[in-house]
Amino acid sequence: MGKISVTVWNENIHEAEMPEVAAIYPDGIHGCIAKFLEADGGFDVRTATLQEQDHGLGGGVLEKTDVLMWWGHAAHGEVSDAVVEDVYKRVVYHGMGLVVLHSGHASKIFQKLCGSPAGDLKWREIGEKEIIWIIDRTHEIAEGIDDKIVIPREEMYGEPFGIPAPDELVFVSWFEGGEVVRSGFCYKRGKGRIF
Repeated sequence: MGKISVTVWNENIHEAEMPEVAAIYPDGIHGCIAKFLEADGGFDVRTATLQEQDHGLGGGVLEKTDVLMWWGHAAHGEVSDAVVEDVYKRVVYHGMGLVVLHSGHASKIFQKLCGSPAGDLKWREIGEKEIIWIIDRTHEIAEGIDDKIVIPREEMYGEPFGIPAPDELVFVSWFEGGEVVRSGFCYKRGKGRIF
């Protein structure tokens, strides 16, 4: 089997507007993720950003992508509806995988694939400890991971999380303030899978 073709998409806003973020991610968050995947050796990786024509996803890029990683936070509304429709069709009709990162639950593409707006969830940013518990140890996403992942300082997300019931629940996060959230889950939409 050949390499898995991955496109890492990032809105690329924080890196452009915040010097402290650019200092941590000089090649952008998309570049950091791409380098990590390239180091594995099993992936053919490209990047795309909001600022590019067709947000970097036109010109046959989606047709060459097995898995699209989507990193969004501050510019969900700036993503073209036409690009969202192209990604949607690629997932549903052609089986492209979609990995939604960070605040991507508020992205147009995630909400379109869920069939409804992803509702609010609890949130605060005070640097709490997070424990990500592996709920489904048999799931391929959890392969090679111990029972839990401990992150010493993280922003908190908590239930209720207004999403449709997941087809598969892989991770649940607990925060030291007592909140929990479904933090890693899968949906099947047409021929595609979403994490």
